[in-house]
Amino acid sequence: MNASAEPPRIEFPCRYPIKIIGEAGEGFTELVVNIVERHAPDENTRLVDVRDSKNGRFLSVRVELTATGPEQLQALHVDLKATGRVHMVL
Repeated sequence: MNASAEPPRIEFPCRYPIKIIGEAGEGFTELVVNIVERHAPDENTRLVDVRDSKNGRFLSVRVELTATGPEQLQALHVDLKATGRVHMVL
């Protein structure tokens, strides 16, 4: 691969899946969905999947939204991490 080649760009707006992983506990899914909906208010955010980790300590929540740009996704990431309950956003 040519070292000067640019990585592929995402064309916005687009449907964008996000996986949020955090400590399992009461209200985690609702917290995540509320934050996502705050950043995509005109959107029917679709809750795709909720899974417990093998030992039940963590929970992963997959949602799909319409991303309008990198600024929206960055702000969403910052707000999710600011909760203190979210460990990873993929």
